Amino acid sequence: MAPNSTPPPSGVYVPAVLFFDENEDLDVPAIKAHVLRLAKGGVTGILVQGSNGEAQHLSHDERKEAIRLTRQTLNENGFEQVVIIAGTGAQSTRETKKLCADAAEAGAAYCLVLTPGVWPGQMTPANILKFHRDVADASPIPTMVYNFPVVTAGLNLDSDIIGELAQHPNIVGTKLSCGTIGKLHRLTSTVPASKFATFPGVSDVFLQGLVSGSAGLIGALPNVAPKAHMEVYRLYKAGKLQEAEKIQALLGQADWELGKLGSIGGIKAVVSKSFGYGNTNVRGPLSAAAVTPSSTLKLEELITFEKSL
Repeated sequence: MAPNSTPPPSGVYVPAVLFFDENEDLDVPAIKAHVLRLAKGGVTGILVQGSNGEAQHLSHDERKEAIRLTRQTLNENGFEQVVIIAGTGAQSTRETKKLCADAAEAGAAYCLVLTPGVWPGQMTPANILKFHRDVADASPIPTMVYNFPVVTAGLNLDSDIIGELAQHPNIVGTKLSCGTIGKLHRLTSTVPASKFATFPGVSDVFLQGLVSGSAGLIGALPNVAPKAHMEVYRLYKAGKLQEAEKIQALLGQADWELGKLGSIGGIKAVVSKSFGYGNTNVRGPLSAAAVTPSSTLKLEELITFEKSL
């Protein structure tokens, strides 16, 4: 267990997509270019192997390499302060512990842990609590609870369970990809922010989350527009709520479009088209997404705004 576990600093974190070449091998130049653009965009941290990073499609060695490559790229370019969170979800406690140890070795500061979902009927509240506590006990770096019902066979951890896990000395935060503001607010109002960071996992409730005491955002859309998200964060912190609301409205519309494009494939298609690196390759069984002007009106508006910042 990590000594003196503190939560990640508040701000904007991006679950970075991972680029592949035509053979579905890591496209190192594109991965580095993406990490660098995100860092230059001002993000607080990068989540390597979030669901957008195709973690479940990678070998252990590839997962470790993606973290190492991200840390190296940041350090070589003067972005040592950018935090790395590593997704370490797996279907057994044993494998999850191994991935946490690998992540620490490769340069991650935190682990984000999905609840196993192959046997949802077996995942009683007691089993969920035991799984996350066992992983946190063994992890050399602090862990965070990743609640994403879409990829865990519908398991949706409530505020009672997450609140109990927050009492563990090595569990320091959560990513709520369920996007439930009520749940987020219950957690922020009962668990001190100095001990536990609560992040929404979708951009369409970014500002609403901040108003409810969140630590910021861990979301997919900053892959496209990191600066726009940092601008919302800055305006909110400066008390300029109306200005922040205008940008938030655009983020919500663009996030919706991105979801309809097919998330991971959609992000890669939009990024490669708009920023001049990478490609649309995903690992099967995912399929590449095609971007048409009519399907990306709000995304185009957001990208124009992003490039103006």
